[in-house]
Amino acid sequence: MGIRGQVERRTFLKAAGVTVASLGATAVGCGGGTGGSGGGGGEVTIRYAWWGADDRAKKINQAIALFEKKYPKIKVKTDFQPYADFWKKFNTQAAGGNPPDVIQNAVTFLRKYAARNVLLDLNPQVKEGNLSTQGFRAGLEKFAEIDGKLLGVPVGSNSMGYIIDEKLYEKAGVTPEFGWTWNDWVAGLGKIKEKTGVAGDAGPSGIMYYYDLVLRQRGKAFFTDKGLGFEESDLVTEWTEAMKRTRSGLYANPKRVEQLKPKSATAGGISAGEFTWDNFSVRYAAEGKSSYGIAPIPTIDGRKTGQYLGSLMLSGTRRTKHPKEVATFINFMVHDPEVGRIMGYDRGVLATQKQFDAFEPTDKVSKQIAAYETKIAQSGVLEPITPHPAGSDVVETAFMRLATELSLGKASPGEAAQKFFAEAKTALSTSD
Repeated sequence: MGIRGQVERRTFLKAAGVTVASLGATAVGCGGGTGGSGGGGGEVTIRYAWWGADDRAKKINQAIALFEKKYPKIKVKTDFQPYADFWKKFNTQAAGGNPPDVIQNAVTFLRKYAARNVLLDLNPQVKEGNLSTQGFRAGLEKFAEIDGKLLGVPVGSNSMGYIIDEKLYEKAGVTPEFGWTWNDWVAGLGKIKEKTGVAGDAGPSGIMYYYDLVLRQRGKAFFTDKGLGFEESDLVTEWTEAMKRTRSGLYANPKRVEQLKPKSATAGGISAGEFTWDNFSVRYAAEGKSSYGIAPIPTIDGRKTGQYLGSLMLSGTRRTKHPKEVATFINFMVHDPEVGRIMGYDRGVLATQKQFDAFEPTDKVSKQIAAYETKIAQSGVLEPITPHPAGSDVVETAFMRLATELSLGKASPGEAAQKFFAEAKTALSTSD
């Protein structure tokens, strides 16, 4: 979960899914352990790698300059790549026994790398006082704990939201409010179509995280910690209804949606809304010509949204020779207020309360994101996130691909669901 668009994410997932298998044999039984730095009291250099672009690199380098000023005996060598290239390079480095000491990480890969013993358990560093797990915003305290191991520390948060074209909603007389139901939402899509001639939604059938919310509202989930948390029949029902709404015009024409990519359907003016991560909303103002807002997630009962906070995180790797310095660096990056002011919401809403309070957004989009996450936290709808099982990245790629085939008429709901479950079973069983 980052701030890149769905097309970049799809490319990244495909790339990572086919290269990570080589990690297991080299990572097991290796690493710097959990003790001191091994630096002998002299200067230590740690390597930090992340994905992103030049703007993020500029901010991170500013933050590192502050860190090195405070800790002059710890130098940080940096490396950044675009989303897909980052994981290609990291997989190669890890398989070769030379991964960076610290990486930017995401929940999609947490359990996979945990199973391959690639990541450093940070709990010993917490006990030794080199890393604090206090002061995180609600919903993030235990974000990266797996089987008693602390494998990452959040740097920012995001949650699923519903991005709307505010002008189209106003013209149609539809006002989304916290507690609105799926019936309210569908009725609103119909009004929008009738009053504006624009499809109410871009078509959510290929968005795994949208469907996860729907399932969680029903007491299920897309993933458990070991596999899928729903049945093939559930997906057939969901995709059958999606095709009906597409044919009726409530959802946008899938061919036009594909043609617009990488621009989103809502920013492109062919739909009035779409489900995505709240911090992705920055792209709409840049891509579109209307004004955009973040609407609440519809519900079944007016209360349970199924939402949780996702997050980018910082993880150490087990092969590091400097676990103490790794923990010291991570601690600084997630707790120091000045770092919060520098980074802003580049990687999501700041994870610790101290950094959140230090950064005062001035632009409309950042203010909307902060207000939205504050509201869902205060309303008590946030639930714990389930770390995805190993192989979940491959599963998500299959889900998106088959949903696209479905929407373009290349497969029926039953055929697409059957293929998905077959591919998911293979991906999850071969990633153990």
